[in-house]
Amino acid sequence: MPDTTDGCSGSRSGVSFVISPDRDKLEALAEFAAGAGHEINNPLATIIGRAQMLLKDETDPQKRQMLMSIGAQAYRIRDMIGDTMLFGRPPCPEFQVINLAKVVDRVMIKHKADLENGRSTVSIQIPESIVLRADPTQLSIVVSELLRNSIQALQPGGGEIQISATADAKIAFIEMTDRGVGFRDDEREHAFDPFFSGRQAGRGLGFGLPKCWRIIDQHSGQIEIQSTPSGPTTVKIVWPLAS
Repeated sequence: MPDTTDGCSGSRSGVSFVISPDRDKLEALAEFAAGAGHEINNPLATIIGRAQMLLKDETDPQKRQMLMSIGAQAYRIRDMIGDTMLFGRPPCPEFQVINLAKVVDRVMIKHKADLENGRSTVSIQIPESIVLRADPTQLSIVVSELLRNSIQALQPGGGEIQISATADAKIAFIEMTDRGVGFRDDEREHAFDPFFSGRQAGRGLGFGLPKCWRIIDQHSGQIEIQSTPSGPTTVKIVWPLAS
């Protein structure tokens, strides 16, 4: 895949940038995320358990509400820690022979409400003949996170998202394109960094792209993003075909 070095600076709307993951930085962040997630999980489990225990015997409505709020926020932290652990130490893929088109169709059903609320549509051009060597759950996570990212980028006006795929003898080339807001300079630099969010500009970053990179890397694939600050943005994935 092309190198991230493009020799350009600034945020001119007509300049297209290629964004690729920085492996060394991501590996260091993953090691930190795994350790931090493990350390936070232990006291978090204690907080959740004590809040549930106190809630059983509490009759005062105001105190019950406070305990329920503590529990709800603790569960919210647990979910975020789950994302951290998935990035830092993801489970080993359980490889299967997977039909790409069918996986994408299932993800579309899952996000039907999000697409309707975002006034977005999806155009899919994936030959039925493309079958990947992949963990079906992890492949679905990649497609889902990238689709959610595109929906956010198209808000509030909505628009079309294009998903396509081609293949040669051993590799599938998958692309997802939207014409929503693109990546600013700071977002280009940190696009694959966990904990970084560009949602103020309409494109959610957060943990989505780091998770995608980690999963794709475990499948011996590659990911890069081609974007202009005003759009369009295309995510390009190289994924091994099933033998």
